[in-house]
Amino acid sequence: MATIRRRLTLWYTVALAVTVLAFGTALYLERRQASIRELDQRLSLEADLAQRWLSQSYSVLGRIVTTSNLKPSLDPGISAYLEATRDYLIVADTGGQVLGLSDIARTLNAPALERLTAPLDTLPLTRHSGELSLPPPIGSVRYLVVLVDNAGPLVGGLLVATPTKQASFGPSDLLRSMLLIAPLILLGAGLLGYWLAGTSLRPVQGIMDEVDAISDGTSLHRRLAVPLSGDEMARLAATVNGMLARLEQSFSSLHRFTADASHELKTPLMVLRAGVERALVHPGTPSEILQSLDETLAQINQMTEIVENLLTLARADEGRAPLAVEETDLRELVADVAETAGMLGESAGVTAVHTMPDEPVRLAVDRHRIREMLLNMVTNAIKYTPQGGTVTLRLEDNADSVTITVRDTGIGIAPGDLPHIFERFWRADPARSRTGERPGTGLGLAITKWIAEAHGGSITVQSRPGRGSSFTVRLPKMEAGVT
Repeated sequence: MATIRRRLTLWYTVALAVTVLAFGTALYLERRQASIRELDQRLSLEADLAQRWLSQSYSVLGRIVTTSNLKPSLDPGISAYLEATRDYLIVADTGGQVLGLSDIARTLNAPALERLTAPLDTLPLTRHSGELSLPPPIGSVRYLVVLVDNAGPLVGGLLVATPTKQASFGPSDLLRSMLLIAPLILLGAGLLGYWLAGTSLRPVQGIMDEVDAISDGTSLHRRLAVPLSGDEMARLAATVNGMLARLEQSFSSLHRFTADASHELKTPLMVLRAGVERALVHPGTPSEILQSLDETLAQINQMTEIVENLLTLARADEGRAPLAVEETDLRELVADVAETAGMLGESAGVTAVHTMPDEPVRLAVDRHRIREMLLNMVTNAIKYTPQGGTVTLRLEDNADSVTITVRDTGIGIAPGDLPHIFERFWRADPARSRTGERPGTGLGLAITKWIAEAHGGSITVQSRPGRGSSFTVRLPKMEAGVT
């Protein structure tokens, strides 16, 4: 979920960055055009004033160009007015030669002045505007060329120009402001997007937590709370509820079938077992048939065990396997199971030992289920311990719990198999059949886990191949509930 939140935040920020970039570009271009229009209006006003001044002066004086020093120029009285223009102003004759300059135009060096007067060299002159690039520090200038045809035969036109950076709040200032403000906008957008993503995904987190609590297999009757908003989250919750309802129905049908089938198989198996046992003890049974009957009886006994285990697990899944809880001294159960383990280990060449506290270890448990759990553990340990090995059963009384540990020196369990050993019908070595060297139903550890959890406890395992295994059951010191 955190990954989705970061991804949404990133996309929020990218989308805003693209939006800000597009908006800024459009604003920059629009502002630049507006600035150019303002400059053009300003240049047009100055050019019209200069043109009228030249025309009126010529109509009054009759001559406004002098040829002193063999170089034509505007009359000093006429040019004095033009020199006060705040922008670059150049008056030229019909051949493009300069007749008069404003004071600011006189400050230009020769290359800059030559470049600025270039538009006046084009004949015939027409009113037009454009941009020129002058050497630093002036840079780009906006100019306007105006034809002057009523100020005498020697005056051809004039040019008015001004640097584009003179525009009020020019595009460069706008761009600089955007570059300063944009990171702050994106940072704020990222923080806001992260918060919005977390807020939007919070219902999904709630659904995930609820589904995780339901997915333990025992809470399929629970349902998610459907939001009243009617949005996608409400549809998701309703869809998950529908799926849970179908799962609950499927699990109930499966558990019911397992329980019913196990129950119905018990009677035929009992009849078969009784018939085989009578045949075994019947004096008229041929000796060559006895071995087959012995094998058949072993298979019937194993089938009966599987059916009993399946019926136990099915009832546990349906919550119909109550515990007959009573306060018990666990030392008695451990001693009883240790005695049985000793007899089983003697026939298998395995030594079974046990240790327990000297003081009574009292706990409210189901004696029958705890004994079944311990027998499953020691039987499993003896089964996978070679001759000469040892199986140890230890009972420990702790401050808040009772711990029962069964440790063996057997073949151990591979790390990849450890997560599966409590699954039903699972065996670490599939090549071994249930009738081979180490027969079994594959249900013993599953029942052991259920018994431990039914008492509010847990079971863990530690094992290394060739180093043996250690199963530890922890039972809390509190009254076990009925499950």
